[in-house]
Amino acid sequence: MTITLGEFLSELTSNFPLAITVLLTLGTILVNGWTDAPNAIATCISTRSMKPQSAIIMAAIFNFFGALFMTMVNAKVAETIYNMVDFRGDAHEALIALCAALFAIVIWATTASWFGIPTSESHALIAGISGAAIALQGGISGINPHEWVKVIYGLALSMFLGFFSGWVTVKLIEVIFRRVDRRKTYNLFRYAQIVSAAGMAFMHGAQDGQKFMSVFMLGVFLARGQAYTTEFVIPIWLIALCSIVMALGTSIGGMRIIKSVGMEMVKFELYQGFSADLAGVFCLLVASIFGLPVSTTHTKTTAIIGVGAEERMSSVNWGVVKEMVRAWVLTFPGCGLISYILALIFINIF
Repeated sequence: MTITLGEFLSELTSNFPLAITVLLTLGTILVNGWTDAPNAIATCISTRSMKPQSAIIMAAIFNFFGALFMTMVNAKVAETIYNMVDFRGDAHEALIALCAALFAIVIWATTASWFGIPTSESHALIAGISGAAIALQGGISGINPHEWVKVIYGLALSMFLGFFSGWVTVKLIEVIFRRVDRRKTYNLFRYAQIVSAAGMAFMHGAQDGQKFMSVFMLGVFLARGQAYTTEFVIPIWLIALCSIVMALGTSIGGMRIIKSVGMEMVKFELYQGFSADLAGVFCLLVASIFGLPVSTTHTKTTAIIGVGAEERMSSVNWGVVKEMVRAWVLTFPGCGLISYILALIFINIF
């Protein structure tokens, strides 16, 4: 099932609930580009391969192309998110619950960003819609365990494969270039890191772009009174719209998070920054192919830790890591609970 751009614009001007849903969805996409996407360029800024403003513009562009290309080629991640929760039943109440979830995600993400904590917007999205679905259905029946388990697989993949890939990648580079004067490799790794950072931004768009597009489609169908839609096709105009909004969010900045991830957690040389980016791209590509909704924040951060740990464990600022892990652990219950409470309140009020 799909909706044309003409149909969407016609309904947007006459369907107030749809307008509110679209506004909130685009708000969460904007926040994602603002608070999550900066992780992709954190290392290339910390190693001074690129100036912050240039890196942000590059990330915005490649986020756009990543979301556009991967959704057209392989939309498995979007399908997983769409089928993860049950918003069937009364379409009006379901739409209110979804709006509550989106509002909760924005609250959670912007609060964390203010404190410079790189939370996972992917996990906030999953927690938000799960909490709202539980409130809507009056229990755990709002969750589809067969799809939700992919979140656990993705979490394990982003943590363990991210760390292992970072460790192995930097080790291989050190072995290959062990007899080469580092001064001679400066330009090589500087340009290589720019390319790998672009790849990270591309894969961020490919992963997170799909997640939010699926929620957008869910909101559109609920606003049209279609609560039982199980299959859908993401139209080109929606891919472009979500990609542009995410790119706009990235262009706003996110220097607090860049500072936490790329400058405070580990001090990198150029080849190490390249290794972390390359490992992150590999992990995100594997996850996207298999339809696993992974956290780009988790993946990039664990790759950075793996690269730093290869040199010596003490080179990693474990205090910063501990703060990030605490934020990640709190995201599922925290954002989920906020969404659950807001959904109950909104359903009773509206």
